[in-house]
This record gives sequence, structure tokens and C-alpha cells, in this order.
Amino acid sequence: MKLDILAFGAHPDDVELGCGGTIAKEVKNGKKVGIIDLTRGELGTRGTAETRDEEAFNAAKILGVSIRTNLEFADGFFVNDKKHQLAIIKMIRKYQPEIILCNAIDDRHIDHGKGSKLVSGACFLSGLIKIETTDDGVVQKPWRPKQVYHYIQWKHIEPDLTVDISGFINKKMDAVLAYKTQFFDAHSKEPETPISSKNFTDSIIYRSRDLGRLIGVEHAEGYTVERYVAVDSLFDLK
Repeated sequence: MKLDILAFGAHPDDVELGCGGTIAKEVKNGKKVGIIDLTRGELGTRGTAETRDEEAFNAAKILGVSIRTNLEFADGFFVNDKKHQLAIIKMIRKYQPEIILCNAIDDRHIDHGKGSKLVSGACFLSGLIKIETTDDGVVQKPWRPKQVYHYIQWKHIEPDLTVDISGFINKKMDAVLAYKTQFFDAHSKEPETPISSKNFTDSIIYRSRDLGRLIGVEHAEGYTVERYVAVDSLFDLK
């Protein structure tokens, strides 16, 4: 299956938090979108790998993505090496996306920056004809996405481009809150974490509102880019 967009996250819930609104909007616009989680989030303080699996499945249904899979890299300990690069290259060549969305280039959680560099490097290597990979015994063709965009996560990073997600914030929040073990629950007896507070849950909305305010819309998500963004005309810009 060829996808228009393939979104990578170091952990289940990264994609929903970083670009869930964009995904919901593009799916509504008829684009085929997939999600690949690098790890099962097994080192997370709250919940388990099994509950995260179920939550990720439910979130994928809410967003309406075409596929979601987990590469089961070691949470906290995966590295940027040949083995991990090849695993991602196989996914890129399998789904042949035009656009890749991936983790923030720098963030509070060490896996976010690592995942960002890992996926970005694999996007380049995936286009090299002398790197041979197979899928179900069939040699894959080289494929390099046209664009790699990095969504913004915990840290405040100035975006290079923004996506108007007005009308899709509720769908994004539904997908985020499908991770019931991870976010605010006044009755939970699980340990507190930086993302389990009500302030954090509220911040998802007020950050999107503030970014929307800056570009004259209700809600927006921001991205950083690896190369210049080009348009055919100045009038293509909002």
C-alpha cells in the first residue's frame, strides 16, 4: 500500500500529541496516512506496554489512519545504527510516502531527539540504490520521501511552517486521550509524571490556540524543516 504521509513516533502517543490534528485533517481530505511507533513505551512510569498497545490501536481508529505498526525498538535504549536504520528503511520503501513526519529535533525525552535523527537519516539512505532490503522475500525498490517535517513536542521550538488544524482539535484530543493510562485522571492512583497533570492536558489546546492566534486561525500545529519550503506563488501563502 502506498501512503501519502507516514508519521513516526519514538513512543505511542508522540504522533497524536505532535501532529494528530494534521493527520486527522489530511485523512478527511482523502490522503492515506500511516503511523509507525519505534518502541512500545515499555519504560513509561504509568501503564504497561500492553495497555499502550491497546491505546495506540484505539487512537489509530479515531484518527482513521490506514496502517499502524510498532517496530519494537528498546524504549530508552535504541540507537542510531545500521540495524535500526535498515528497519526504518524497509518501512519507508514498503509504504513509499511522499511526506514523513517525525519527532522533534530536540526535546526533554532523550528518545525524541534520537528518533528524529534516526528517521531523518533513514529517509536519505532509503533512496540509495546500493542499500538492498527485502519485504517477504521480494527486493524493495529505493524510495526517498519528498519532505521530512519534525513536529514540536515538549520544548518550545519556533516552527518553520504551521498547519491550520481548525475544526480538528477535538479529533486530536480524542486520539490523545485514548491513552487513558498516560494523561490526567483525578481518580488514578498511578505515580504523577510531567504529562499526567491537568496543566499538560490543557496545554495541548492552549498551545494550539496560541499558534493559531499567531497565524490568524483557531488552532494550528507547528513543524521544523530540513530544507527550504517552496511555493509556486506568494499567493499560495496564507
